[in-house]
Amino acid sequence: MTRRRTTVAALAAAGMALAASATIPASATSTAGPAAAERAAHDRGDDDRGKDRGKRQRLLERWTQDTWTSFEALVVDETGLPDDNIGGDLSPESRGGYTSPTNIGAYLWSTVVARDTGLIDDAEARDRMATTLESVAGLEKHEPSGMFYNWYDPATGAKLDALGEDDPVEPFLSSVDNGWLATGLLLAANAEPSLADEADAVREQMDFGCFYDPEVNQIRGGFWDTDQDDPNLPADDYCSMGSDVWYTGHHYGAFNTEPRIASYLGIAEGQIPAEHYFGPVRTFEPTCDWSWTETDASGEWRSYLGVDVFEGTLPYRGMDIVPTWGGSMFEALMVPLFVPEEEWGPDSWAVNHPLYVQGQIEHGLKEADYGYWGFSPSNDPAGGYREYGVDQLGMDGPGYTSDQERTSVDQPYEGCREGSEAPTEYGDGVVTPHASFLALRYAPQEAVKNLRRIARDFDAYGPGGFYDAVAVRSGQVSERYLALDQGMIMAALGNALDHDSVRGYVSDGAVEDSLRPLMEMEEFGSSGRGPSLGK
Repeated sequence: MTRRRTTVAALAAAGMALAASATIPASATSTAGPAAAERAAHDRGDDDRGKDRGKRQRLLERWTQDTWTSFEALVVDETGLPDDNIGGDLSPESRGGYTSPTNIGAYLWSTVVARDTGLIDDAEARDRMATTLESVAGLEKHEPSGMFYNWYDPATGAKLDALGEDDPVEPFLSSVDNGWLATGLLLAANAEPSLADEADAVREQMDFGCFYDPEVNQIRGGFWDTDQDDPNLPADDYCSMGSDVWYTGHHYGAFNTEPRIASYLGIAEGQIPAEHYFGPVRTFEPTCDWSWTETDASGEWRSYLGVDVFEGTLPYRGMDIVPTWGGSMFEALMVPLFVPEEEWGPDSWAVNHPLYVQGQIEHGLKEADYGYWGFSPSNDPAGGYREYGVDQLGMDGPGYTSDQERTSVDQPYEGCREGSEAPTEYGDGVVTPHASFLALRYAPQEAVKNLRRIARDFDAYGPGGFYDAVAVRSGQVSERYLALDQGMIMAALGNALDHDSVRGYVSDGAVEDSLRPLMEMEEFGSSGRGPSLGK
């Protein structure tokens, strides 16, 4: 597959500088004011109205270069495995000491973006990916399913049963994390044909059917391959793996969430039936059985491939939107970095994605009045890792909140329960730059403006690009870089600068052949006013 390349090497010559969850100490944060040099650089990069597209492109190129610098620091050269996170100064000593399948996938696709935008040459990209693929082939995995465990040591490749002396973990096989690794492997094979055999040899052993539960037409969150001694966890053998495994007690029941990448890949490989596309719910039907969720939905029933689907939406600020589970940007918009959902689903995703972005923008700028927007799971500037989102854009009753104080909205559920008055104020809102990059396709001017203001108004930009999160009222910044979040930024920039090449590497072929007909037949109930696509 041949892709046009955009050269940004001239910028380098001029000297211009998951989910995986990181447990980050509060000391790794800053409350300092904006750096004058960064403010000047970003003010020069683009005007707020987006009229000068050339300047905006140069700004995107600069962001790509700096974000790639964080991956150069994250990766262990000997193994080609990226660490999960690293400190803001990019010193090797500040690495987290663990990695995940998602992180590895993110490094593979980010390496391709770096090559296709001219930051590294063909030989370096090939060598980097070859080292990574050799290490991945040697990682311990669950042989019957071909799936990988949740944590490994990036320096040795050893499977981890602890992330530190006081943080034991039970080795687990996650459907969504394996989905992102498989995405990286598929992209690497198509982007670098000389490595296709190595990448495909790993990916083709990964059977996503082992997560699929035909009784409910949904996938499980994952499984353990050792007895969990928990009667609530079913021991079963969905795909004839030869031995029992202990599945999570939950399925991924909400459709508009990031685990759909695992569903898509399973359908494309023929491991999961096409009918599964219509198995997860758009919203629950509006009965009191579901009154623990955010609020009652509106919609109608339709049938696709013999599966009855309630095409429900939730109301938010004059819009009707198919929600995510928690209300975060990551859930809704990571998948379309790789799969052109709004192109293949003109009556579904093409309507909903822009509305979802508009909802996030309006929450940040109008409802909560933070002055900034973009809410998604990220580092907590006060320490640790947390889910952030817009409560009303999620199905879950408590939802993910946008501020440190966990200010939520208790909406009524007609005929079932009363709500309470909406909050009159919000606390210290936390925005993460990767959320704006996810919105870049759907609201490019607004996304660039938001990012420039974050860099201008806070000390939020370092040697590896944007730091992971900012608490906008206190000014506290989480000065770390996460491989997952940096990977989303690289994928978004790769699409923006190189004619959707990231999408093309993944979606051409079997993915399009199997999924496009499914997306084309569905009509969501979404409606309202969102940013126009591509403007």
